[in-house]
Amino acid sequence: MLRVLAVDDEAPALEELLYLLRADPRIGSAEGASTATDALRLIGTALEAGENDGNGVDVVFLDIHMAGLSGLDIARLLAGFARPPLIVFVTAHEGFAVRAFDLKAVDYVLKPVRAERLAEAVRRVAELVGDRAAAVQEPDQIPVELGGVTRFLAIADITYAEAQGDYARLHTERGSHLVRIPLSTLEERWRSRGFVRIHRSHLVAIDRIDELRLDAGTMSVRVGDAELPVSRRHARTVRDRLLWRPTR
Repeated sequence: MLRVLAVDDEAPALEELLYLLRADPRIGSAEGASTATDALRLIGTALEAGENDGNGVDVVFLDIHMAGLSGLDIARLLAGFARPPLIVFVTAHEGFAVRAFDLKAVDYVLKPVRAERLAEAVRRVAELVGDRAAAVQEPDQIPVELGGVTRFLAIADITYAEAQGDYARLHTERGSHLVRIPLSTLEERWRSRGFVRIHRSHLVAIDRIDELRLDAGTMSVRVGDAELPVSRRHARTVRDRLLWRPTR
């Protein structure tokens, strides 16, 4: 259940946003703040309490134009924390989208807020919050067999995984390793580490994609020296993940 803080200095807009957020079953609590000062105080208290505290904040739905500090100013301040809450901007202005994405915003929702559009933003937040929790439990290495010796391969070194029946071949910049784990299992385990399914045969580390190519309606990605097809089923997810990934 998500813990939400909504920030807007216009009372009617804040009340409407809180009403829509509290109606979403994925949200456990939603508080409001009408000034940047109040917002920063609540967020500071939440960060001091820790992620597992009931008063924590998972995501801030943040207006941009406010008296005093703007929403962009607040986002810059939060970026200095080790584990800041996620940010979703809610604004009547389209012109700040690029700056918002530079600040690692999860989404950019335009006013007047539509319930279905807000629900999509909540879905993205819920996925990322779940990924954060899963990443805490998932080990950083995977055992592989090499010449009769078990070694531990860092997941961060894997560029993509390729399905080979009930096995998966893990590709790195230095070679590949075969493990007896289905690709679907790796997809579930590594979603929190930035891996995305692009095809029934391929799971790719989103940060290792160097190019996205479109040719006569066919999509592919380049990962190092490999060019991998993107199925139509996964094309939208791949585009979205590339759009939202942090700048390298």
